[in-house]
Amino acid sequence: MQRQDSHDAPLFGEDDDHSRLRKSKIRQPLASFFHLFFRTSAILVYLLCDIISSRFIACMVTIILLLSCDFWTVKNVSGRLLVGLRWWNQVDEDGKSHWVFESRKTHSPNRTSSAESRIFWLGLIVCPIFWIIFVFSTIFSFRIKWLAVVILGLVLQWANLYGYVRCKVGGSSNLTSMAKNYLGVQIFKQAMKKTEGP
Repeated sequence: MQRQDSHDAPLFGEDDDHSRLRKSKIRQPLASFFHLFFRTSAILVYLLCDIISSRFIACMVTIILLLSCDFWTVKNVSGRLLVGLRWWNQVDEDGKSHWVFESRKTHSPNRTSSAESRIFWLGLIVCPIFWIIFVFSTIFSFRIKWLAVVILGLVLQWANLYGYVRCKVGGSSNLTSMAKNYLGVQIFKQAMKKTEGP
C-alpha cells in the first residue's frame, strides 16, 4: 500500500489549520453536480420505479447504469477534483494485487474548497445509508427480485466510501483511532456546551 500526506480535505466535519484559507465557494460546479446526480438519480428511480414503469427489467437496467456511472464518476473524477483524493488497484509483475490510496499534497496550489469537501463527504456517506435501508426493506417486504439490485447499489456505494476513507486516514488502525478521536471531540464539545449554560 502506498500513501501520501492526506491533510488537504476535511473529513466528517473535522477542522484543520487551513480551513480559514479555503474559500467556501464551489470551484468545480460540474464535478459537484455529477457527484450527486447519478447517486440520487439511482435512488429516485428505485423509489419511483413502480410509478415510472411496470417493467422490472427496464427499471433494473436503468438503476444499474446509474450506479455504474456514479461509481466511475466518484472514483475517477469527483474524488480527485473535489477533495484531492484517489484510490485504485494495480497488479505488479508477480501478479499480486495492491491497493493504492493517495491524496494531494497540502502545499498544492489548487486546493479544494470547504463547500466542495462538504458536498463530497455528505454525498459519499448519506447515499450508502439509503441502500442499507433498501436492502432491509426489500427483505422484509419480500420483494426478492429487487434484492440483487439493492445489494449491488450498496456494494458500489460502500466500495467508494471505504476507498475514500482509506485515502483520507490510511490503514485500518488509523480508522479506529480516528473514530475514537472524533467521538472524544464530540463528547468534549457537548460537555463544554452544557457547562457554559444558556
